[in-house]
Amino acid sequence: MDSKFADALFDLDRQFPTDAFEAQVPDAAVALAQLTQRRPDLTAIMSETGKSFLAAFGAEHQDALKRTQDALAISFARMAWRHGSWGSDLHEYHNEAHILEILAGRMGRVRHRCGWRALEAEEWLLLCLFATCHDLRQRESPAFWHAIGANERASVAEAFRILDLAGFERQRDRDFYLSLGLTIAGSTFDARPIPPRFNTAEVASSGGCLAPKLIEELGLPGTGDGVAARHARLMLIAADLDTANVAEPFAALAGSGVRLVQEREKRAGRSLRAAESALPVFEFLTDGQKRYFFELHRFVSPLGQAVFGEGKNANAERAKAQHAAMLASFPGGPGAGQTGQDVIDRFLRFADGS
Repeated sequence: MDSKFADALFDLDRQFPTDAFEAQVPDAAVALAQLTQRRPDLTAIMSETGKSFLAAFGAEHQDALKRTQDALAISFARMAWRHGSWGSDLHEYHNEAHILEILAGRMGRVRHRCGWRALEAEEWLLLCLFATCHDLRQRESPAFWHAIGANERASVAEAFRILDLAGFERQRDRDFYLSLGLTIAGSTFDARPIPPRFNTAEVASSGGCLAPKLIEELGLPGTGDGVAARHARLMLIAADLDTANVAEPFAALAGSGVRLVQEREKRAGRSLRAAESALPVFEFLTDGQKRYFFELHRFVSPLGQAVFGEGKNANAERAKAQHAAMLASFPGGPGAGQTGQDVIDRFLRFADGS
């Protein structure tokens, strides 16, 4: 891989400096205290999962596990304050609940389906950090470098600072930092051409993941046991973990679409209780979701396909029926006086089978 690209990832601090939320959660001790107070269930789960991890891989990974758990606590707390339910700028999709969808739900599914040995010890730790770090920043001005979004680059910069705080070292653990940075960069949704008014929730269902194209651009090998091949494999697995909502039970898949459109409308400045939101919401939840599910999304790693492919296939007929029901319910689109919330309510009733 081009060393200039790697060096640029480590130099993102200069473009994306610390903010008030980093100061609010300055270290692991503060983060763990906040988690203990606000989400004691998560600290218990983290402890039990850590014990299972060590039982599978051995006590020699104790130090790496502790560093990772500290970094998980910091990144989760910052996400909850910055864009989640603890703060004042709630993003309905890109928040701490999405972290848990990946960390507890989808990674748990991989573990239960394939076992701990489906991945190496360090790979589990890295993908856990991908889950908590890949969406840390959602309010950066749109700008792309190698098609990597500004939000993702800012998240890489903060993720590297979090690793520093947790006891990782940039020289000693350079490959770990680089793998984490690449997985976050690859999670950019490839929405080219760039829309004139950039909206992160819009892009999250209007483009495929960047990871395969970035791997090709960087010349990373698709097979092998070397470091570069490992970077590529983790980029693809991370991308699949991020987009595996298509394989969730159908009600959960529909719910994720609703949360995305709620976030999109908020970012666009349209009230769901106003008539102006009816058509954009309708288009998003009908043709937009159909196009994403059937045309734009695909699992890009063998592991992702093995674990989640069957679930997506099981949702295909329901997705078609949902689309048809919505079109029949709103012939010609939403009528006069109907709102985005009216469309959402109807969408959820159909998703629940009522």
